[in-house]
Amino acid sequence: MGVVIWMPAVVVLGAQWGDEGKGKATDQLGARTDYVVKFNGGNNAGHTVVIGGEKYALHLLPSGILSPGVVPVIGNGVVVDIEVLFEEIDALEARGVDTSALKVSSAAHVIAPYNRTLDKVTERFLGKRRIGTTGRGIGPAYSDKINRVGIRIQDLFDEKILREKVEGALDQKNHLLVKVYNRRAITVDETVDDLLRHADRLHPLVADTPLLLNTALDEGKTLVFEAGQATMLDVDHGTYPFVTSSSATAGGACTGSGVGPTRIDRVVAVAKAYTTRVGEGPFPTELLDDDGEWLRQTGGEFGTTTGRPRRTGWYDAVVVRYASRVNGLTDLVVTKLDVLTGRDKIPVAIAYDVKGRRFDEMPYDQSDFHHATPVYEYLDGWSEDISGAREFDDLPAAAQRYLLRLEEISGARISSIGVGPGREATIVRHELLS
Repeated sequence: MGVVIWMPAVVVLGAQWGDEGKGKATDQLGARTDYVVKFNGGNNAGHTVVIGGEKYALHLLPSGILSPGVVPVIGNGVVVDIEVLFEEIDALEARGVDTSALKVSSAAHVIAPYNRTLDKVTERFLGKRRIGTTGRGIGPAYSDKINRVGIRIQDLFDEKILREKVEGALDQKNHLLVKVYNRRAITVDETVDDLLRHADRLHPLVADTPLLLNTALDEGKTLVFEAGQATMLDVDHGTYPFVTSSSATAGGACTGSGVGPTRIDRVVAVAKAYTTRVGEGPFPTELLDDDGEWLRQTGGEFGTTTGRPRRTGWYDAVVVRYASRVNGLTDLVVTKLDVLTGRDKIPVAIAYDVKGRRFDEMPYDQSDFHHATPVYEYLDGWSEDISGAREFDDLPAAAQRYLLRLEEISGARISSIGVGPGREATIVRHELLS
């Protein structure tokens, strides 16, 4: 009887509001992976990967593109700004990175120029009720998809169909732009010309990615599915309406790639050793004092894509427990533990107080969550430099106790710990691919 070799399909996602270090986690898996699939979002989310002291900021491309031998895939659940795609490819090629293996789903939707225009004017129009979008057209592109007036990658290779779709989309949008927002109308010709100028270069990258990925699984290949944004920004399960426009949870890996749920073997979430978020919306552990600024500066908490300062706060175990539940987590990766070095005491939110009521789990009512204040437990800090630690036992006793307590209250085992920005600055407690 032959030996059966198990090759997993692993989902990697964020357990908080994004920027947790998913790119680094996916990159670590990517070195032992055959395919890395981005399944949601667009160029509104960035990953920073540091390899050999070189920093790579990725926005639309899967982070696996930096690993030789890996096939990076942009799935059908992604919205693609084609100009940004090629700018990113060109920037990587100029630094010696081979991007020729990239595949793009024929069913992925395109961010048209009018999507970007509407995103910016709508956000300004909302004023104090703004969502805090990046203005890159992601939300309007997903709206078009759901309204069935979207443009897909495959439409760029049939000018007649493309023109018909653009005409249908602009018929309504121009009324909105001119009559509500006092902007000029956008012509069909300028939009079609803008999209078609990329068609010849794009065509060789396009594939039937659900077929490609399922065939790869049939052949025993290892796949990593990489989420953009994070659980608390998921359109269904996040802090609605202050969310993204796609499914950033584990279920989105299936709908955004065309791979069924029975084929997913492991779900890995990444969480910082503290918490950050960008944009508007509730954030119970947010620090608006010197501690918050200390976390921001020490952790380099500025957006990869936008450069915006991130809002900072202490670790929120209620949020991570919630992420564990809605994603069915098997493993947790904790990043940026080194940022906390030098603190005498480190607060961790273990519950919320809402007008005198204690919530040990996430309130289902958004209003309650908006008014939640954290119930803190204070853990001992450490002063030793931990950036060189490569085994759990290399960490100071207080750092070990901090992690073990997080594991106890977060709903999943901590399998990997980031102690610095570099690819090698990682402690592995449990193998993610085994």
